[in-house]
Amino acid sequence: MTLDTTFAIRPATPADVTHIQSMIVELAVFEKLEHLVVATEEKLHEGLFGAHPACEAIVGEVDGEVVTFALFFHNFSTFLTKRGLYLEDLYVRQSQRGKGIGSRMLKHLARLAVERGCGRFEWSVLDWNAPAINFYKSMGAEILPDWRICRVTGAPLEALAEV
Repeated sequence: MTLDTTFAIRPATPADVTHIQSMIVELAVFEKLEHLVVATEEKLHEGLFGAHPACEAIVGEVDGEVVTFALFFHNFSTFLTKRGLYLEDLYVRQSQRGKGIGSRMLKHLARLAVERGCGRFEWSVLDWNAPAINFYKSMGAEILPDWRICRVTGAPLEALAEV
């Protein structure tokens, strides 16, 4: 199925924070991780548009309505000695899936990575999300079988930081 209405991708603005925050909650519910969401519009605004932004976002609109977002930031590959583009989250509202929006968002980000001289464009996917895995493979992504995400958060992070 293709998108038969007007679809446009643009950089997120402060006015988009409410839309992005609501889609973050929708994404968390879909991933069965809503209990982990502590994000607020204020924190999201600071991360995207504060004095020292930690990330960037793009949004996609169908007929002027925000229906998708991608939040990303730069990392660095010591092996390539180049920065990379890391996609933290990409979400398309349920009502808009199957219309090519996700592939257009990924292609937009890939172009951005190439324009910025990035050596990699990476993201993570939950191992149980077979539709997403298949979609990413169809877009040319390699699913790396030997890598696992390591994460330290909350009290264990505080304990690790103790000297």
